[in-house]
Amino acid sequence: MTQTIGIIGSGLVGKAVAHLAVAAGYHVVISNSRGPHTLTALVDELGPLARAGTVEEAIAAGDIVTLSVPLPTVERLPAARFAGKIVLDQTNYYPGMGDFRSTDLDAGALTSSELVERHLDGAAVIKGLHNLGWIHMQYNARPKGDTERTTLPIAGDDAGAKAAVTRFLESVGYDVVDAGSLAESWRIEPNTPIYFWPYAPVIPEGMAEEEAKALFQQPGQPLSPDAARALIENTQRPSPIGGTLEGMPPVHVALFLELASADTVRP
Repeated sequence: MTQTIGIIGSGLVGKAVAHLAVAAGYHVVISNSRGPHTLTALVDELGPLARAGTVEEAIAAGDIVTLSVPLPTVERLPAARFAGKIVLDQTNYYPGMGDFRSTDLDAGALTSSELVERHLDGAAVIKGLHNLGWIHMQYNARPKGDTERTTLPIAGDDAGAKAAVTRFLESVGYDVVDAGSLAESWRIEPNTPIYFWPYAPVIPEGMAEEEAKALFQQPGQPLSPDAARALIENTQRPSPIGGTLEGMPPVHVALFLELASADTVRP
């Protein structure tokens, strides 16, 4: 039976997930905070396997529900609707963006995915598909057996949900390694060795901006499962906790801001 991926968020990340899912033969129900009527063009672009829905409809339809939204948005989601659902948590903690801060996260008392699971009581939360940019999420995907196929980490506490997310990620173009429990998911959060940089190409210093943008949309070097495990196992917990735009390559930030100004990245 064909599975359905419910996507919460239609910005750059949500669109990337939707494209990967329909390309792999999944049905998609995509939603945002503005309503299904704002998603007509995107659904037409995605094709017959996709439809727009409300947030509640995307949750209800999804065999896996992705959180393709900023972390602060999670507090505004209808938590009770997620009971019994497998949730793929793509959120990351960026305390310098906006006014969202968490003392629990800053102190390392919780990981960001533990905070998400606390809000979505009754859901099986799996951290994953969060540690590479929206561009590389699509451009790095490769079929099984391809020598350029790369590896993504996941973390979670529910073995069945982990297995389901692993099957999904493998089918859309990635090898997968288990990074442990949600309590250990700090090993794959921002400012760790497996976050972002292994999936992006190196931009030579002094390269012109337009050339850099073009190069940046190419895949990074493939990361083998063994290499991914080594990065995870040898990680030290970052201090301070959380990501920053300063920690991203300037070309990535420039592309993000360019698209944000065109109103294409809102949840």
